[in-house]
Amino acid sequence: MNQQAFDLESAATAMEGVIAGITDTQLDDPTPCADTSVRDLLLHVIGLTEAFRSAATKEMVGRSQPPGTFTPEFGDWRNRIPAQLKSLVEAWRAPDAWTGDTEAGGVLLPAPEMATVALNELVVHAWDLARATSQPYLPDSDDLAILLEMLRGTPVEGTPGLFGPVVPVPDNAPTLDKVLGLTGRDPAWSANHV
Repeated sequence: MNQQAFDLESAATAMEGVIAGITDTQLDDPTPCADTSVRDLLLHVIGLTEAFRSAATKEMVGRSQPPGTFTPEFGDWRNRIPAQLKSLVEAWRAPDAWTGDTEAGGVLLPAPEMATVALNELVVHAWDLARATSQPYLPDSDDLAILLEMLRGTPVEGTPGLFGPVVPVPDNAPTLDKVLGLTGRDPAWSANHV
């Protein structure tokens, strides 16, 4: 596990670009996440960006709720998500964010591990949304290296509640495909072949 502090801006900016390319007519379209529409995934992004921001500030330690406990308002998602992404990035730039333990979604982890989970959520869900809406997406290579290191020990059967069973990819596959496979995603998934 990479315990060095890193910046979430590249992942947040990439996700913001994907969000900007989503049209209202795509909100009910399927995503690579089983039984999850674009709208559902956007709601998840609204919740996770706030949860991981508060993990950086540690304001919800002992009080965070597991995912699915409440549903955030969809509302003005086009402005809300970019604003929350910026707040998330800024919160993790504080040196104190990287010290001690913190909590998100009812899970307590060392702060650097929590930041890596946040990075994973941003990168992988940006890919989910990009694929669902037929947009290009190429995350930062440094971000992918951090995630590959985190996911390297993922069991073949996946991690219940987090990742589905591992999807095998060739040894010479791009790093993004390796990360996706370890999170239970088929890198070849396409909105046109659902």
